[in-house]
Amino acid sequence: MKKQKRDMQERAFSRGYRAGVERRSKDLAPPGTQRDAWMAGWRSGRADNWDALTGVSGIHKLVM
Repeated sequence: MKKQKRDMQERAFSRGYRAGVERRSKDLAPPGTQRDAWMAGWRSGRADNWDALTGVSGIHKLVM
């Protein structure tokens, strides 16, 4: 099994971060157990967006 499928919290954080950087609504957060990780990622992504860490300057923050 791939590591990506095993660590659902990290995956939710990464997806939330991308949504925050792309200025998407926090209403898109998934219901259930991954919501907290997604929201933490979304907040981090929004903060980076406000600090102009988008595109190439913020690529080091993305977890693939």
